[in-house]
Amino acid sequence: MQFHHTKLDNGLSIIAELNPSVHSVAIGFYVRTGSRDETAAVSGVSHFLEHMVFKGTERLSAWDVNRKFDDIGAKYNASTSEETTLFYGAVLPEYLPDIFSLLSDILFPSLRDDDFNMEKKVILEEIGMYDDMPSFKAYDLAMRHHFGEHPLSQSVLGSVESIQNLTAQQMREYHASRYHTGNITLVVTGNTTWDEVRKLAETYCSKWPSGMGLLDRHEAKPTGGKYFITQPDSLQQHMMFMTPAPPVSLTPLDFAAEILSVVVGDDSGSRLFWDLVDPGHAESADLGYHEYLDCGSYMLYFCSEPGQVGDNLKRIEEIFADVNSNGVTEEELTQARNKISSRVVMKSERPMGRLSSLGHSWLYRREYRTVDQDLQTIKQVSPDDIRTLLKQYPLGFTTLAGVGPLSELIVS
Repeated sequence: MQFHHTKLDNGLSIIAELNPSVHSVAIGFYVRTGSRDETAAVSGVSHFLEHMVFKGTERLSAWDVNRKFDDIGAKYNASTSEETTLFYGAVLPEYLPDIFSLLSDILFPSLRDDDFNMEKKVILEEIGMYDDMPSFKAYDLAMRHHFGEHPLSQSVLGSVESIQNLTAQQMREYHASRYHTGNITLVVTGNTTWDEVRKLAETYCSKWPSGMGLLDRHEAKPTGGKYFITQPDSLQQHMMFMTPAPPVSLTPLDFAAEILSVVVGDDSGSRLFWDLVDPGHAESADLGYHEYLDCGSYMLYFCSEPGQVGDNLKRIEEIFADVNSNGVTEEELTQARNKISSRVVMKSERPMGRLSSLGHSWLYRREYRTVDQDLQTIKQVSPDDIRTLLKQYPLGFTTLAGVGPLSELIVS
């Protein structure tokens, strides 16, 4: 595999990892904008805009866009997070020019009023759908209160009120302020040539508006607390806990945090699994590590019968206390390393998987990392690294959010 990096004259960054031995090619436009870049007046606009991109351009209708993707057999989609909006697709190598033309075109959609008003209904239905999911409500409640005044507290979907009040003109202004070369990175992986990538970028992206990256990043200082949404008719209680963890960094801390989350809270073979799920005390229980540019968080979720919540919390407290005091065993560390290494390798066997890893590393660390480098870093994480991590970022219960019959947490 060969790595390449360049910039167009207008400032668009282009990176590529090319591999002639695979049978597909993937392309992604990473736009550094998300819910944390929004004001309250336009909350949810990044995600709404992700939908609108597929509604057509000056030369293509929404029907044309979807038909052209289907004609070339593309696997395509888009996603919005707190910090990034990604538009991507994977095709057979001979169709790279076609998907390049399509994606580069729809990144600058027409944003017609009629399309906007129609898609607003879809967004409101999506908000309603997630509002019916207790696990998502617990997540949203935890994020909102854990990050408080910090912009990471803002919902990716926005609210019913913010979406209802959003105008097409506000979206156009937001698009103009964010969708320029200072905020966009083009990533290509798989079976093509660097000359082809540069040629296509010059053809389709050289006239894009230039600009400087607009980043307002600062570390969150969570104050914590306990918050409940009471649903008396619910049969289960959904609990979410958050506490600070490392931000994305160039140190081993974030790799250690990923390994720690697997030891403590993977969906199988972890401490939470054996102590809560396998004995039947909880339907599910997991711990995840979530990293952002300037801060991170451990996020623990479990779902159980309301009467089991207090005892489950005591079980989790015991796990946390033991890990914070004693770290993890060599056996646990080896198992977690193997799990993560397997996931890295299996993901890397498809250009679409490498696109995700390559783009994340470049956007967040400004470095290119090969699969072998990731595997070596994972292999080198030691028990001492885990202890160093836990001294700075111990497992805990800074913020608690619950959705279900309970209105408070009672621990006997």
